[in-house]
Amino acid sequence: MAGALQGLTVFGATASLPSGLNPSSSRNPIGLPNFFQTPDFSRLIPIKLSQQQHQQQQQYRPIACRSTVSQDQATLSSARDSGNVNGNVNVNAESVAVPSSPISYDSPPADHTNGSSFSEFPQPLSGNSSFSPRKFGPLTEVSAEDYDLAVAERAVQLSCRLTQRVQDQLRRAEDVARSKKDKSFVTVADWGVQAVVSWVLKQAYPDEAISMVAEEDTKELTGQAGVAVLQRLVQTVNECLAEAALVGIPPPEAPLTAVQVLQAISRGGSEGGAEGRHWVLDPVDGTLGFVRDDQYAVALALLQDGQLTVGALGCPNFPVRSGWLRHPHRFHRLTAKYFPPTKWHKGFVLKAKRGGGAWMESLVEIGRDGGALRAVPVPVRVSPVRDAALATFCEPVEKANSNQSFTAELADTLGISKEPLRVYSMAKYAAIARGDAEIFMKFAHGSYKEKIWDHAAGVIIVEEAGGVVTDAGGNPLDFSKGRFLLGLDRGIMATNGADMHDQLLSTVDASWSASRL
Repeated sequence: MAGALQGLTVFGATASLPSGLNPSSSRNPIGLPNFFQTPDFSRLIPIKLSQQQHQQQQQYRPIACRSTVSQDQATLSSARDSGNVNGNVNVNAESVAVPSSPISYDSPPADHTNGSSFSEFPQPLSGNSSFSPRKFGPLTEVSAEDYDLAVAERAVQLSCRLTQRVQDQLRRAEDVARSKKDKSFVTVADWGVQAVVSWVLKQAYPDEAISMVAEEDTKELTGQAGVAVLQRLVQTVNECLAEAALVGIPPPEAPLTAVQVLQAISRGGSEGGAEGRHWVLDPVDGTLGFVRDDQYAVALALLQDGQLTVGALGCPNFPVRSGWLRHPHRFHRLTAKYFPPTKWHKGFVLKAKRGGGAWMESLVEIGRDGGALRAVPVPVRVSPVRDAALATFCEPVEKANSNQSFTAELADTLGISKEPLRVYSMAKYAAIARGDAEIFMKFAHGSYKEKIWDHAAGVIIVEEAGGVVTDAGGNPLDFSKGRFLLGLDRGIMATNGADMHDQLLSTVDASWSASRL
């Protein structure tokens, strides 16, 4: 088996196992590499398990979090410091298989003030991280104070089920992504999520004229050219709404017609503004990541009189365990295939209400009885790292979306030695809020105008998790001026707190001036 693994072909080259990992170890019965340096695993040769190896696999599973250990906490703590568990497996290899029995997933909420960095060991899952029957109650039972947040979360939860279905169809080549006039991609999921969220909002606020500022319109769905896509879209939306009871909302009495779906999407044409209530939606943020089977986000926020009050950010492919975000999602799926997780290991909705903190909720699953299964929600807090030299910074994947040469210069000036964490979509805001990274920087090229739906949900979540988000001049982002973030000073920066933000602001000023001498 070791020989087979050593011969894995990636881009025609031979991939070697990481140092410290023994492919024949009983702790890693199939010899699966835990940490690859290459960024693309689309051409990995499948590994077949023998019957004996399959039996061994069932006895062990990866550690999915920094958890309490029922009998030998001190041993694990010592092993973490030395980089070795029981003398057999290197912790730094990012995935350790141990007997299932000693691991407890009922850790108390994480203490983010003790100076411990998430980057030193896998992030904890506070609370009970296993799935259990936890139904969403009817919206009529939600208090007025929490109503808007409950609606946002349920809309995003239901939408994530639609995106997961469509991404699976893309993976199996049963659907295709289409290119818009601006050369960006759009899929059935983009239109579908906008229709679903619009429908949920109308059910939640039947007497209210819904104002929704959203990305998509119906232009490409009309006319003869859009007939086939519209038919597929209507089917996808109705399949999703049939599961609305999972989030505590009665499904429609009859399937939506094509006209009703188009009307729901069209509610997203609002211009927003400084007065009234406006829902801000990016149905699939990071569509390029979505079609590449990587990170994407469903983002919904509420503006009241120009101020963010509620945000929900669904990240179906985001690994719960800290550190795994650096690996392409395909690697995560490959690992999960051979080490099937028994606990909450990926996918969540981050939610926040102004003044109420930020929380991480698992994506709703369907139990054997058809009911909803969810893990207990977890409060999230930014990383405690204060020294910029120790920070991890993230930025967009595509060079066209941000000036990566300038951010590299900033990182060098700050003394940051880690490679940038390049992530598709608003998942970058999730990384800051959860403590996976400390800095997010985006400096758009030329005259590009930032849209409010690309940032609204992420901003309130980061701020409620203890972080700071401003433009490069230190000014708060202004969401009250319509569909665009007008008046931005150079770029957008999010950090894990005022100390880090001040260091970054001063460095930006110095570097920006020097770069224009």
